Amino acid sequence: MPRPLTEYNRKRDFEKTREPPGQTTRGKRAAAGSLSFVIQKHAARRLHYDFRLELDGTLVSWAVPKGPSLDPKDKRLAVHVEDHPLSYGDFEGSIPKGQYGGGDVIVWDHGVWQPQGDPRKSYKNGKLKFTLIGEKLAGDWTLVRTRLPGSGDKEQWLLIKEKDHAARPSDEYDVVRERPESVLSGAVIDEKTGRTVAAESSSKSKAAKAQPKVTPPAPKAKPTKARSNAKAGSFPAMLAPQLATLASSPPAGDWLYEIKFDGYRLMVRFDAKGKVTVFTRNGHDWSHRLPAQVKELRMLGLKNSWLDGELVVLDEDGMPDFQALQNAFDTERSQQMLLYLFDAPFLNDDDLRQQPLETRRAALDRVLSTHAGELLRFSDIFDADYGSIFKSACAMSLEGIIGKRAGSPYVSRRSADWIKLKCKQRQEFVIIGFTAPKGSRSGFGSLLLGVHDADKNELVYAGRVGTGFNQARISTIHQQLKKLQQERQPVNGTVPDSRSATWVKPQLVCEVEFAEWTGAGVIRQPVFISLRTDKPAEEIIREQPLAPEQVEKIMGRKKVSGNVAGVRISNAQRQIDQSSGATKGELAAFYESISDWAVPHLAGRPVSLLRAPEGVGGETFFQKHAERLAIPNIRHLDPALDPEHGSYMEVNNVRALVGAVQMGTIEFHTWGAGSSNIDRPDRLTLDLDPDPDLPWKSMLEATELVLAVLDELGLESWLKTSGGKGMHIIIPLARHIDWETAKNFSRAISAFMAQQLPDRFTAKMGPRNRVGKIFIDYLRNQFGASTVAAYSVRARPGLPVSVPIARDELQGLRSAAQWHIGNLHQRLAQLTEDPWAGYRNRQRIKQEHWQQLNAKAP
Repeated sequence: MPRPLTEYNRKRDFEKTREPPGQTTRGKRAAAGSLSFVIQKHAARRLHYDFRLELDGTLVSWAVPKGPSLDPKDKRLAVHVEDHPLSYGDFEGSIPKGQYGGGDVIVWDHGVWQPQGDPRKSYKNGKLKFTLIGEKLAGDWTLVRTRLPGSGDKEQWLLIKEKDHAARPSDEYDVVRERPESVLSGAVIDEKTGRTVAAESSSKSKAAKAQPKVTPPAPKAKPTKARSNAKAGSFPAMLAPQLATLASSPPAGDWLYEIKFDGYRLMVRFDAKGKVTVFTRNGHDWSHRLPAQVKELRMLGLKNSWLDGELVVLDEDGMPDFQALQNAFDTERSQQMLLYLFDAPFLNDDDLRQQPLETRRAALDRVLSTHAGELLRFSDIFDADYGSIFKSACAMSLEGIIGKRAGSPYVSRRSADWIKLKCKQRQEFVIIGFTAPKGSRSGFGSLLLGVHDADKNELVYAGRVGTGFNQARISTIHQQLKKLQQERQPVNGTVPDSRSATWVKPQLVCEVEFAEWTGAGVIRQPVFISLRTDKPAEEIIREQPLAPEQVEKIMGRKKVSGNVAGVRISNAQRQIDQSSGATKGELAAFYESISDWAVPHLAGRPVSLLRAPEGVGGETFFQKHAERLAIPNIRHLDPALDPEHGSYMEVNNVRALVGAVQMGTIEFHTWGAGSSNIDRPDRLTLDLDPDPDLPWKSMLEATELVLAVLDELGLESWLKTSGGKGMHIIIPLARHIDWETAKNFSRAISAFMAQQLPDRFTAKMGPRNRVGKIFIDYLRNQFGASTVAAYSVRARPGLPVSVPIARDELQGLRSAAQWHIGNLHQRLAQLTEDPWAGYRNRQRIKQEHWQQLNAKAP
């Protein structure tokens, strides 16, 4: 029976806290049997870790003061607390002070757990043995109730790591110290202040050290023992802001211009009862830090609304002053801060994201025009030409201006419809170290700076800044830097005077104004502006303004006129994905813009189309025969190939690609054989399909294991993301076997992995067989079956894309849906070589391959 959440609800005022109300979920995973776990790091009155296991529709919970240890010798105290709802499993944010458990919370680890024996009986008896499959924790564990005196009526338990492959001596590896970051956002909790801050950029690299390497099974000749409008339920709980693209000047078109405020970007949410929550750009709840602004926002009387704006403090001349804004936060004087509002994606239950910019602004202006408060302002549009506005802004020492394309929708991503035009070169840098002070100055002489090189995927030296400080600011920054000191140089390559430098963990971010970048990639004439706490260090790259013609191209957005690649797109402005705000015309333009990458993977193969006339979330259907569908420029294959059903199709040019989109296609799937000989496959596809609740780390490990087996077999393979949850491994073949042999061989690989590593893989399809495991889907390799093509968009929220990757990119992959129509162009622009360069269909399956897999050749 579901467990009650009475105690959880009794302790919380949901008008004041963003924690989810307690609602028991009955039979959430009854069919599949998968059980989730989560560990949340919680800076309440005392810092601790909340360990939660899903059982009977709730999260059974313990507070672990010191956090888990991978050392079986460490028996960590775990205080039993009230059950939490399953929806609490992805809660991150700040619980307001004065509320139960007040303080910041991050998701430190999550995944699935597998009980050993009957979990209900074991839990009742006070000894619960289980296996964890998480991002950080793995292996076998025990929770045992003790007879130690408790705190009030709270039971005392011990959390103990069992001796197995995942155990580590605490003097060798402390997972709590080495992996402090959230597995959702990358944020960390400062253990001294209890506040959430951006994660250090090196934390991701520590992931590989968290667990010992997994030994892959080695295939041998002999058998081996192995190892629209917002309606009820559609109003979003979170909404990412629309971001602007840095440009040198505006592209052609009708643009509206606003001041580029020098402050903190904020998103304001009003729920169905009018409760106000203020989020930073990165999704952190700052409501408790802005009580005066929240009070005025409540006065607007809005419900089910999202407003977009920027928080600033004005100097005595009425200009935004970022340092004054930081000082106001330091002294907790929120009444000095003004919130300039400039957009309304949602307003009183109306989803305005697809409405023109002017319509959204007019609606927002009407709301604010009746407001009598002093802390909310409407961001005005300047009625003048670009040249005059930009010149005036620079003369007034403003940072620059923001241009917004007239008539454009609101989308939660970086967009070419919004551009930022800066008066001076100014951007954020990561602080990597500092030099010793000279003369009368104390603390440090200058800050050493770095930025992330997108091509090399590493932090590189970018220069130093030694001006723009007063002694008080130097002292404050120096105190923060001393806590981050490390021996190792954080960047590769040569850094001038590195022997006398003091290195720090690359965690703090500062904003610097400068004259120019030199040819060596360092800045000239820099002046320090301020520290920035609203942007994570790992996102800091060298900003380069784009020429007008590059703005549209790099972002994959074009002003769709209704004609793309010579194909008329009907209803081009119709939204097809609520999550990204993308329209049918934008999807067509996206496919046209990547056609040089996509068409080579489609041409020469039969194609099946996934059509979604109503867009993502609507009814979809799969089509692999042309029938009477008149898709412009698509190739019809010989009807004799399938005389009972009509012609197969092939997409071999950009017009056919766009023509299919015109007919409602979102996804393109291709056969594993060429159009010229569909009876002989020229590739095998291994579709690694995980239990959806498995952590991403398990997906990466499983992919590496399969690749290692293929390496032992001597078979070259290629990788691509699925655009969903899993990964695709492609094995090119010479056309020498039939479909039955292809399916049997891929099934042999699937069975081998399941036999050798039964705790990780299953060879049986279906959710029940996939609990806590990964199914290697071999059924893609039979006549008529197909797999989503490389560079195909998926008909899923956000419109992710299936993307080929190089093998050495695998461990840096964050998810199988990492790229989507809003950011794929950035990846393609940075590539120096096709990830599948060298792909050849020359391999043959040999007798010894079957033997190595303990399988019998047909």
